[in-house]
Amino acid sequence: MTPEEILQVEKDIVATLKNVYDPEIPVNIYDLGLVYEIDYEPDGTANIRMTLTAPNCPMADMLVEDVHTQVAKVKGVKAVNVTLTFDPVWDQSMMTEEARLELNLM
Repeated sequence: MTPEEILQVEKDIVATLKNVYDPEIPVNIYDLGLVYEIDYEPDGTANIRMTLTAPNCPMADMLVEDVHTQVAKVKGVKAVNVTLTFDPVWDQSMMTEEARLELNLM
């Protein structure tokens, strides 16, 4: 794959993640700042490093499964690895301006 093709798949992954929501918050996980890293490899593997709003989130398994399922549908993705991390710990400063506006935090 060319660097341009890799970049396009990464953009498609971002667009997909903007359609994944934490069921307890009406903002997508990308704008919430829960996605720390997207690494798409030329072999078709998408590596997603993400966090949760709280380590004891009751929806953690469902959210990780949703990310895996949705990213797997992106054209060019052949495998998906989702890694949860709490380093750094998520806080509201990681949200986009749009997310803060949606949640009336500005």
